[in-house]
Amino acid sequence: MKPQKYVFSFEAGDPKDKKLLGGKGANLCAMTQIGLPVPAGFVISTEACLAYLDQKGRGLSAKLMEQVKGAMADLQRSTGKGFGSPENPLLVSVRSGAAMSMPGHDGYDIESGPQ
Repeated sequence: MKPQKYVFSFEAGDPKDKKLLGGKGANLCAMTQIGLPVPAGFVISTEACLAYLDQKGRGLSAKLMEQVKGAMADLQRSTGKGFGSPENPLLVSVRSGAAMSMPGHDGYDIESGPQ
């Protein structure tokens, strides 16, 4: 059985699969793949979110964390920057998304405020 893939680079994610990557994630993959100047990045799939919710408070799975750490290492290699490095920091942006747009919630997260 093939291991579950939860993390997709912008170059490798399928832009047509908004159900898996969420709207923002799929669009970032699409823009990257057509050559627009998008900073390097990756998407954590909606399936990872569902797996987390199924665990009922047991935290993030080791499988997911391994994939996120691998994607972060790839970002560091491709940018020449280091996550947590005071000399040459890798700056990241973390955004939430959903498989479907939720009208009235664009740009504002109920728990954390304006995005």
